[in-house]
Amino acid sequence: MSDLHQRLTDRMTKSERDQTSPVSEPRDAATVMLIDRSGPTAKVLLGRRHHSHKFMPGKFVFPGGRIEAPDRTMPAISELHPDTQAKLLERVADPSPALARGFALAAVRELAEETGLLLGSKGETAPASPGEIWEEFTKAKVHPDLGQVHFIARALTPQGRPKRFDTRFFTADATGIAHTIEGVVGPESELVELVWMPIDQAATIDMPTITSVVLEELAVRVEAGMAHALPVPFYYQQNGIFMRELL
Repeated sequence: MSDLHQRLTDRMTKSERDQTSPVSEPRDAATVMLIDRSGPTAKVLLGRRHHSHKFMPGKFVFPGGRIEAPDRTMPAISELHPDTQAKLLERVADPSPALARGFALAAVRELAEETGLLLGSKGETAPASPGEIWEEFTKAKVHPDLGQVHFIARALTPQGRPKRFDTRFFTADATGIAHTIEGVVGPESELVELVWMPIDQAATIDMPTITSVVLEELAVRVEAGMAHALPVPFYYQQNGIFMRELL
């Protein structure tokens, strides 16, 4: 077992809180870590949640949320890299290409909903929209570009937590921001502020443990060259201990 493996799984295990809630099924979720590598130090985009939220109030998080049915049908200018698709479909029920692209597109949609940042490529024609925030992509003629999305980590909330998610963590380069919807972030929004933080400093701010763990995974991936074929860690709890399985 590597030092990284031991250190990160120990941190996850030691930080786990009360697990006395009724057993529930986890919801599929996705999040995206935008990364800016234009300067000497790579930076990531984090948003601070509103203090009145019941779930992680005031914490810095990556934009993300639950996967919705329309996410599978939103067209894209390019599809997932085959290695990324294969890793997304490991350890899931009813695997299909539509399910894999739905995970990635949910992350792109949630980024738009929570930050106003539309990730993709501007075109001369508008993509068809399955509705809701995807209409903003149609209006701006922004086509999601799944080939530029990298799968970094997966984490399953343990049994007994009040809210459970099976979350896929993606990353994409900030140069992929094709359009910005103004006024999405503010004092009364889900995210009250956005900050770009150097990866090696980001874990010093108030964030959930899994966020800090995945930041380390992202730093390792950047150093390794960001290839789609690199292994993807999957965090889950077994007999009270967190495991880190490579997909």
